[in-house]
Amino acid sequence: MEKTVIEFKDVSKIYKLYKNDKQRLLSVFSKRVPCKKKKAVDHVSFEIKKGESVAIFGKNGAGKSTVLKMITGVAFPTEGDIKVEGRVSALLELTSGFDPEFTGRENIYLKGQLSGLKDSEIKELEDDIVEFAEIGEYIDQPVRTYSSGMKARLGFAVNVNIRPEILIVDEALSVGDVAFKDKCIKKVNDIIYNQGVTLLFVTHATGTAQQFCKRGIVMKNGKIIYDNKIEDAVEVYNKSIKKK
Repeated sequence: MEKTVIEFKDVSKIYKLYKNDKQRLLSVFSKRVPCKKKKAVDHVSFEIKKGESVAIFGKNGAGKSTVLKMITGVAFPTEGDIKVEGRVSALLELTSGFDPEFTGRENIYLKGQLSGLKDSEIKELEDDIVEFAEIGEYIDQPVRTYSSGMKARLGFAVNVNIRPEILIVDEALSVGDVAFKDKCIKKVNDIIYNQGVTLLFVTHATGTAQQFCKRGIVMKNGKIIYDNKIEDAVEVYNKSIKKK
């Protein structure tokens, strides 16, 4: 039996919403500053095993992004416990972590180091990343000179080639032109089926999700309303978005 690599136990996340930035700053020094509370995730529990491919569906505001932020350590639960075991590569904001003054090649090393790789390990992956990104001689130019598409290509190339154990994808497969998109999908398939990587795919594109995932989780108003076979999850999600 495969080990559990992601586990949520009765997890809730409450955000404090302040009237303006001034009140948000004052709240650091005083608990008396008024605010509204928004429960983005409401007592959520699930387990994901090593090698599983799981899609998470839900309308905007359902809690999907907050779940991802807690898995990647960007946010922390207000209540409950979270366990994540393994190197996480998140295809969320593809260009986050880039230094605009560094060249593309230098940013490969920067992102690799931030992911816990040694320089010798990044060196082994460098040629594959450069080849995959397909940005030619720009790889040795400052990232500030790149178009948004070029930065996204490099970001994707780095994230899928740093040997992740857990890969989180949030609509990132729409990057680039049709040919590059197909290349990205093929690469994700390869690391799932041939490298045993655990995939968590957050999307509104049910057709794409069914290409990768066998299990689907549907969220609504911060809660999980379905967790089982991908085909049934798609049906539940489609019904939920048709309801007013």
